[in-house]
Amino acid sequence: MSDENLLPNNATPQEQAIEASTARLAGVPVPIRDLWNPDTCPVDLLPYLAWALSLDAWKPYWPESVKRQRIRDAIAIQRKKGTAQSVRSAVAAFGSSVALREWWQKTPKGDPHTFEVTLTLGANAPGDGDFQADIINEINRTKPVRSHFTLTAGLSASGGVGVQGVARTLTYKRLTLTEA
Repeated sequence: MSDENLLPNNATPQEQAIEASTARLAGVPVPIRDLWNPDTCPVDLLPYLAWALSLDAWKPYWPESVKRQRIRDAIAIQRKKGTAQSVRSAVAAFGSSVALREWWQKTPKGDPHTFEVTLTLGANAPGDGDFQADIINEINRTKPVRSHFTLTAGLSASGGVGVQGVARTLTYKRLTLTEA
């Protein structure tokens, strides 16, 4: 028995043929580290990586940056699921920010087990209703089960005002008119 062949001495011809035909597969490079890394995984394989990390939601129309960030944060969100921090992390994975106030942080105190969410969509996040619904659904999946929330959504944008000045030289010439 050689080091390359793991079949026993009494292997059937069919088993030997299968071993010989699959021996070439050992030479095919499989970049496992790249496939399990959300930064280096090919875009068309990201849904499978998300499934392997037990992401609850995945939409094909999300921007690639959102998909990769959701995969990066998947384990941390699953570990803290049911806490306010998990809600913040889930919203941050969508490229948005959130201000969260629980019932005991309000003045006067609110109804027990309620909280307010102020959602600010980032400049690169799509502003359509489907994307916002996805964020709301993710909040529902990661919040404590007994808690209820109210949502206020906004959009964050930045821009600049440009001031441009142009100098133009003017030449004045006095005209003298005489009657002829």
